[in-house]
Amino acid sequence: MKARIFFLLIVPALLAQAGCATVQPWEKGKLAKPEMTFGGDKLETRYADHITTSREAASGGAGVGGGGCGCN
Repeated sequence: MKARIFFLLIVPALLAQAGCATVQPWEKGKLAKPEMTFGGDKLETRYADHITTSREAASGGAGVGGGGCGCN
């Protein structure tokens, strides 16, 4: 019975600890670049939002005047 408890509790905990490691900055590679953040590039995001709102006639509330035709 004790061997079963050991196996069910301790072994999964040891396996989970094996997956934890400290990643050094030089090991991050492309993940350390600013483009890889959740927000992304601010200018590119703003441009994509502008294109989306100018194409979608029914969209609103994005702070852009005019309709789907692209006129302001």
